[in-house]
Amino acid sequence: MSNETSSPATLAGRISPESHSGVNGDANGDENGDANSGVNSGVSKETRRKVVTASFIGNFVEWFDYAVYGYLAATISSVFFPEADRQAALLATFGVFAVSFFVRPLGGFVWGHIGDRLGRRKALSLSIVIMSVSTFCIALIPGYASIGVMAPILLLLVRIVQGFSAAGEYAGASAFLVEYAPANKRGLYAAVVPASTAAGLLLGSLIAALLSTVLTTGELHEWGWRLPFLLAAPMGLIGRYIRTKLEDTPAFQALAAEDHTVKTPVFAMFRTYRRQLIIATGAVLLNAVGFYVILSYMPTYLSEELGFGAAESFLATTIALASYIGFIFLTGIASDRFGRKRMLITASLLFIVLTVPAFMLLDTGNFLVIVLVQILLGGMLTLNDGTLPSFLAELFPTRVRYTGFAVSFNLSNALFGGTAPFMATLLIGLTQNKVAPGWYLVAASVVSLVAVLFATETSKKPLRQE
Repeated sequence: MSNETSSPATLAGRISPESHSGVNGDANGDENGDANSGVNSGVSKETRRKVVTASFIGNFVEWFDYAVYGYLAATISSVFFPEADRQAALLATFGVFAVSFFVRPLGGFVWGHIGDRLGRRKALSLSIVIMSVSTFCIALIPGYASIGVMAPILLLLVRIVQGFSAAGEYAGASAFLVEYAPANKRGLYAAVVPASTAAGLLLGSLIAALLSTVLTTGELHEWGWRLPFLLAAPMGLIGRYIRTKLEDTPAFQALAAEDHTVKTPVFAMFRTYRRQLIIATGAVLLNAVGFYVILSYMPTYLSEELGFGAAESFLATTIALASYIGFIFLTGIASDRFGRKRMLITASLLFIVLTVPAFMLLDTGNFLVIVLVQILLGGMLTLNDGTLPSFLAELFPTRVRYTGFAVSFNLSNALFGGTAPFMATLLIGLTQNKVAPGWYLVAASVVSLVAVLFATETSKKPLRQE
């Protein structure tokens, strides 16, 4: 794991502005001032460090909880579904994975309302508790052999609660960081969110690889798969504690102090910012499909479709995740320098051209080639993922920022992200073509490209407060 993932405080120190005095700086000074309409001009360097650390750890905990299911999908399918047909059981498992996403747009509306009406901190502190409790409950559900059809039903219910919780996390953490960040570093600060998400995935992948290596197949199926889910409770308590020690963002506090918060942010968003909502939903599509195909579904693809051992599959994905985390911060810096549109357009074009050849190379059977291909795909994905949080946050003004981000992000993920593993498995079954997931990813890239082309550049402008 990179230094950034193992030490969020160190990361925060690196991206916090150096101390310089000046009329445009903050209490400790921003080297280039802050153009966020002056609302966070009194934020200290130490406060920003705490914000980065809290955002990293909280998001890390939520997405570790949420992603472990994907890494253990093959095992979970044999525990919760009858194995008369292996592919049918796997499809059912990914179907449960997908259904949990369908509640995310609803969660986006609810968490957006809480975040824009009552505050970002309140929404984030509550969501992490719901996620941790629901994840812990998965470890307690008996398997199909014990309680029959009730096992997958209970699994589905808990996954729905997880989906509802996750709907507020990515958007809230991104808005939180962007509203605290110096104007010239919003892309870098917001890159903490996908980095911490990948760090959560990385820990999940490491644990899954360890369990697959240390335990026998019988032990893994009987009780070993439950261990990662049991970690959710203590990790969630730590994340909540850290978040409750922070104040809300200066931008939100300024709105609240002047009583300018919107009573119904959802209606305000649909009434005034429909164009931004459509652009944002389309722009998220590459992230939605790419993230879950490349970073979550890939171990299952390698083991179930290409015949690699579980340990090898998890190891390849673990290496790719570690490189992804390193690349993501470089993308954040680049988006601050070159602009959000240029980075997002470049990502889409690269996926359109290179995805299918990359999937063809995965079928060579060479482990080194597979690792290099996954690093390539992960690096391409960072061009999108490292830019998207700041892009989406900047599209919407402060009074509907959480809602606009949450609704667009979760709508696209519900329709295409959560269904990506299911669609990949289904397309392979229908076409008998192992490259089918690559074509699905190309289609998502085309849609994202079109959406971003209609967007305006936001990186050099002050955050909108109206």
